[in-house]
Amino acid sequence: MLDPLAARLEHYLDVVSARQTLVASNVANADTPGYKTKDLDFQMEFLSQIEGAAPRAVEVTGLKTKNDGNNVSLDREARLLAENALRFNVASNLLRSQIRAIRSAIRGDSQ
Repeated sequence: MLDPLAARLEHYLDVVSARQTLVASNVANADTPGYKTKDLDFQMEFLSQIEGAAPRAVEVTGLKTKNDGNNVSLDREARLLAENALRFNVASNLLRSQIRAIRSAIRGDSQ
């Protein structure tokens, strides 16, 4: 019943959720010796989701590595958490407006 935009928003939210999990794991392992930061190529993963593929985490390159081999940057992870929250809010608001429009059509509201 929802249009194709709603299906795409669902896939988008799946990628947002997968990234949130990875960022939380990065933060949790910020002090784990040898831990390497993982992330998603957001655009590529969104397109893969549309085709039905599961998100794949990759190690992030180019980050400063500490003496213990860990390369988690809490500043980077905090930025990604904020970015992810914005992505989630935009997508959930769009989906909510789609559902409101359908409810309105079902009720026969003429607004």
